[in-house]
Amino acid sequence: MNVIEEKIILGENCEYETDITKTGVNNNVLVCGSSGCGKTVSIIEPRLLNTTQSSLIVTVTKRRIVDKYKRILKRRGFKVLDLNFVEPHKSNIGFNPLAYIETAKDIKFLAEALVMANPKKERTSADPYWDSAAISLLRTEISAVMLEEDAPSFNDVLNLHNSMILDNGFSGESTCMEIFRVMAEQYPDTFPVSCWKSFKDLPEKTASCVHSTLNSALDSIFTTELREIMNKKNTIDFRELANEKTVLFITTSPVNNSLNYFINVFYSYLFKQLFEYAERQKNGVLPRPVQILYDDFATGGGKIMNFGELISILREKAISVTLLLQSESQLESMYGHSDAITIINNCDSYVYMGGNDIKTASNVSMRLNVPLDEVLYMPIGKIAVFRRGQRPIVTERYDITKEDKCVDVSKHFEKEVSKYNNR
Repeated sequence: MNVIEEKIILGENCEYETDITKTGVNNNVLVCGSSGCGKTVSIIEPRLLNTTQSSLIVTVTKRRIVDKYKRILKRRGFKVLDLNFVEPHKSNIGFNPLAYIETAKDIKFLAEALVMANPKKERTSADPYWDSAAISLLRTEISAVMLEEDAPSFNDVLNLHNSMILDNGFSGESTCMEIFRVMAEQYPDTFPVSCWKSFKDLPEKTASCVHSTLNSALDSIFTTELREIMNKKNTIDFRELANEKTVLFITTSPVNNSLNYFINVFYSYLFKQLFEYAERQKNGVLPRPVQILYDDFATGGGKIMNFGELISILREKAISVTLLLQSESQLESMYGHSDAITIINNCDSYVYMGGNDIKTASNVSMRLNVPLDEVLYMPIGKIAVFRRGQRPIVTERYDITKEDKCVDVSKHFEKEVSKYNNR
């Protein structure tokens, strides 16, 4: 589809087309700048104002952005979805992981994403057997619910798991044993039955440890608020994002880790669903481009599973990401050195907006070919814009509040919409 009307604005006099067939570079953008330097107002908001045809997924920790733009975008013809993980009752959409399961591989994907959602899992020296066994048990429970319920929700899985009270002298018996006994009679050769048999044959202490490991993983994620998100009847259809002009606002918290773990799972599903849907198209590309704008990328959500691998193939599916960080060190802390380098290398546009992180400043000084102190002491408001295939530009950050640009954002937006519709 034609996207040449849209622009990526990275700074004063730094406006670029989004048509990658013309520019020859991808639309992935990495922005580094200390807290309060204007990343959101200079990068995210101009993108919201200059997107006319692509779908948008906007993850924020500041509700100001949602409240400011959802009405304006709706006027522009966007379907506006509001997924608020902090205050679920304010959401107009829900997310139920079971709604997207079609195969046994999907069940395995979900179980792994949930058990391994806590990024500390990758840095622990604990025996990996327990996580593997917990994944197997969760696959069993998910499969059982999928076979038993007509319209299953992940809340059904949690209820089944919570009913599995291991009594003293455990020998495979539990309060939910009857469910599996009936299933074994009706579906003797199914995956959940074979997994259950393996679990109940474990020694008592081993089974209890496996159950406890899964308990710990689920308890760290599923709060009362998240159960509310999963109970909503209207759930996200990721195909809508690829077909209809849609903006999905995702509100998360930079301090609530339990939310972050679940958002990690959500994003894992989002990428999986979009990639698989693109693969089913004749040309292997989404019908409508999807731009993902992620404020507070390293703290506003959990680590996205396999993101270092995913970002290298986003372009071919008409997906792009704009990632806002405080520093490259922050990215490395979350994703590790190798994946951090991969993420940076796969963003053809890079914006440096100042900060005190020595590592980031050192890398920027090498890219600019200037002394380190010139980067560290860069005046507030000055930024450096790097774009593959072009020499770097040192300029002013983009200010949408200037009188000659946008005294009133709403009026400015409506004026731009009118110009666009009259073409």
